[in-house]
Parts: sequence; structure tokens; C-alpha cells
Amino acid sequence: METEERTATLRARREALVRAHMQDENTRDFDKVLATFPHPHYEIIATGAVYDGRDEVRAYYRDSRTAFPDQRNELISLRHTDDAVVVEFWLRGTHQGPFRALPPTGQTIEVRMTAFFIFEGERLMVERVYFDSLTLLKQLLRGVSPKNPASLLLLIRTLLGVARGLR
Repeated sequence: METEERTATLRARREALVRAHMQDENTRDFDKVLATFPHPHYEIIATGAVYDGRDEVRAYYRDSRTAFPDQRNELISLRHTDDAVVVEFWLRGTHQGPFRALPPTGQTIEVRMTAFFIFEGERLMVERVYFDSLTLLKQLLRGVSPKNPASLLLLIRTLLGVARGLR
């Protein structure tokens, strides 16, 4: 019984940390978000991007919120494993600034994502995020129409951005 109580206590602490982390991302209190890690580390699997350390993670926050100033997450579900908290969430926002090599499209996004918050004991070591990049790209380009020449220019600029971003 003692082991079950320790496991339940550990899971409750991890869950509280993850929930606070996600809420602080929504309120843009990035100092608090950074404080949830002993050494901040993000891995964005769909893009291959890795942000390691305070400066790189802070730059990631700055760049992602420049691209999507109203970016926010909404928890769908949360699960525990032996060494992680797995979260499914909606990521929502409006593309108002450059996103990696993509020019702003003005489109709103709503992408279902999964994040693995990997722990050593009570210490958060990594946030590893998975999502379908084609879903995101389709939403960013939903305003493109062959009947609108201006949107075709956006399509060309976006495809060039994708090509640059893949190198």
C-alpha cells in the first residue's frame, strides 16, 4: 500500500506541474513555465526542432507567439505513465507573423496535438510535442483560391517558405 500511495502522490505532483505549465503558457508567464524545468528542453517532432536551455526555449516562446500572438492550448485529456504525463490538447491561434520560414497567412488554426512531459522523479526533463504538420499547413493555406490572384501569391510564398524550412 505504501508504494501505491507514493505513486499516487508522485503522479499528483507531476500532474499539478503539467497543468500549471500549460496554464502559464496560456497566460504567457514564461518565467514560471521555465521554472517548471531544472533545464528547459523542448522537442518538436513534426519540425525536427530541438530547443535546449533557457535562452533557446525563451526564443522558441518569442518566435511562436510572434507567429501566433493569440496562441493558446486547451487540455483534452491527460494520462500517466511510469516516467511521463501524456497530454492531448488543442493548439489554437491566428497566424499573424512569420512561422519558421512561412509568411503570415492570417488564418486561424486548431490542431490536435500530443505532448509527452518526461520526468525523472518529480523533475520535468523534456516536453516532447507531436502533431500532424499537414493538418497545420492545410489550415494555414485554407484561404488560397485559384480565383484570387493575391492568394496564389501567398501560396507561392508559403511553398517557398516550406522549401526553405526543410533544408
